[in-house]
Amino acid sequence: MKVAYFDCFSGISGDMVLGALIDAGGNREPLDAAVAALQLGDEVTIDVHREQRGHLGGTRVVVRTASRSERRVSDLHDAVARARMPDEVIGRVIAAIDRIAEVEAVIHGEDVASLHLHELSGADTLVDLAGAFWLMREMGIAAVYASPLPAPRGLKAGLPLPAPASVRVLAGTGAVFEETDTTDELVTPTGAAILAVSAEFRRPALELHAIGYGIGARQTPGNALAVWVGVEVPAETGVTVIETNIDDMAPNVLAALVEDLMASGALDVTVTPALMKKGRLGHLVAVMAGPDLVAPLTEQLLRQSSTLGVRLTPVQRVLAGRRSVEVRTEFGMAVVKVKELGGKVIDVAPEYEDCRRIAREHGRDLRDVMRIVTDAARRELGLS
Repeated sequence: MKVAYFDCFSGISGDMVLGALIDAGGNREPLDAAVAALQLGDEVTIDVHREQRGHLGGTRVVVRTASRSERRVSDLHDAVARARMPDEVIGRVIAAIDRIAEVEAVIHGEDVASLHLHELSGADTLVDLAGAFWLMREMGIAAVYASPLPAPRGLKAGLPLPAPASVRVLAGTGAVFEETDTTDELVTPTGAAILAVSAEFRRPALELHAIGYGIGARQTPGNALAVWVGVEVPAETGVTVIETNIDDMAPNVLAALVEDLMASGALDVTVTPALMKKGRLGHLVAVMAGPDLVAPLTEQLLRQSSTLGVRLTPVQRVLAGRRSVEVRTEFGMAVVKVKELGGKVIDVAPEYEDCRRIAREHGRDLRDVMRIVTDAARRELGLS
């Protein structure tokens, strides 16, 4: 299942969502289609271009309005309901508008039916909402996830931070707020509403296909929203890292332990040099295990090492696409591992054991064989 994970390290707004999705591979046609469907062509223009915020580059989407026409909530409903947009998009836009309207009604003590949303009733808000949900649909995104949100503390233009509307829009959604030192409004009501009606607030395990950055209006370095787009992998691919510190085992015995743990099904085993108490030299042994092997691998590590205890840490993984293929070389067929992002090959690596076999059979230096196999694979797969 294709998913999007919004990493809101610098907040979120409607235009940042649009920029991030386009930067991750979406096209601008859904934005233009939304303007046409909502009959806003005389009121709205859209500019999509690249911008930098410090060392970070991404896509900036600017939705400009010729004039600001304030609309009541009922007017917004009517405009969306009669628009020729996919039903899924219409439903989410109306849900987002209702979420904002209910919050504004509470804040201002007014009835929803006659409520004016002021700056949130403009055409740019409609385009942000419709464009975001339409882009997700066209990109095939079936589920949305989001990171914790930055929550500044203080006053801005006489209002508390975070903005009351943004916080209330996200109430009850599972959104997590984390303290930040800035005094800027980082989460806008429109950005909050997009997440409120579509997102689950956790980071999934996923096979990563693309990353996009949507640039915000402020010129602050790093002012961007990241979106990770990929395929969610089954929950059981969340892994546990089993760790222990060892300072009284011979290196060759540790090497045998690593081989035995890998043979028993560990996803990976690493041994890192460490300086332990009283200046003793030791090793940090880390074993990556799938859910069904945590218990047996933990017991094996306790039985076959000198450690008296281990630490268990559950972690999530972000995986690039990978596959093994055979390529034709001057030695015959050889196996290489292929790394992919977004369905495109971005790197290759020769399979060590296959290259070792070829080197023995042909009496060649292993380094030469690995280089020749890599060059052949890059040519065959269009990387050189």
